[in-house]
Amino acid sequence: MHLGLHLPQLDFDGSGLSLSRLTSAARAARDTGFGSLGANDHVLFAGPWLDGLTALTAVVESSGDLELVTSVAVPALRHPLLLAKALVALDLLSEGRVVAGIGPGSSNADYDAVGLDFAERWQRLDEAARLLRHVLRGAPLTGPTRHYPAPPAPLSPGPFRSDGVPIWIASWGSPAGLRRVVRHGDGWLASAYNTDPAAFAAGRAQLPAELPSAVVTMWTWVTEDDGDARRHLDDVLAPLLRRDPDTLRDVLCIGSAQRCAELVARYAEAGCDRMHFWPLGDEERQVELIAGLSAT
Repeated sequence: MHLGLHLPQLDFDGSGLSLSRLTSAARAARDTGFGSLGANDHVLFAGPWLDGLTALTAVVESSGDLELVTSVAVPALRHPLLLAKALVALDLLSEGRVVAGIGPGSSNADYDAVGLDFAERWQRLDEAARLLRHVLRGAPLTGPTRHYPAPPAPLSPGPFRSDGVPIWIASWGSPAGLRRVVRHGDGWLASAYNTDPAAFAAGRAQLPAELPSAVVTMWTWVTEDDGDARRHLDDVLAPLLRRDPDTLRDVLCIGSAQRCAELVARYAEAGCDRMHFWPLGDEERQVELIAGLSAT
């Protein structure tokens, strides 16, 4: 399975948010055989949130040949053309390593913050996906647009690769969301804390066999200390996500290496091609432990 590391955009353990922490995490993933680095979008959050595209740009040099994945960016919050412009710049600077994961976002507060109606998020995502496929992949722009006018000219400069930037679509696995993945996507991004291996397998079965899939935002804390695992889940993560810890316990990689390896194996059996892990701190050590799960 392709392993991805989510960059430290949130400070769970008091280490602070810094360039050195980003680059240390990127180097650890690069040197341990990971395939990609990821970052995502929030305007407002329960904790300090480092901007995702800025974080990915900061690790271009330290990340070797790892893919740089938005997992996910929310076009409605940034405007799809401005997002496309930033993605193309990142693709050029990284010499063609960008994967554009996009989704509608799940935060009403984010939409309120930029003056948009949260109820329009699906319409806006559909329009944005068509527009992004046009400017990033060279696809024809068919049909009218309500929210985003068609660009009068191609973006210049264009993407590094002749076939453009791949676009993966996020969905929790609803029938409508999976149809959107098929219409617009080069891959499917599922949310680790909004699915499980059985639900993922059911969604995967509705997609073309050749379309790749990934589980992202897999919050992770590999530890052999049960009390340490409970503390990270009950006292750190669950309050931040405003979720019942009992609903998170069985779907996240928090606990022993054996337990985490079994969860990853179940996803592999369900047809998952990639998993993007988000450690709750101590990224360099957690990267080593995640890389060792396949041997557990």
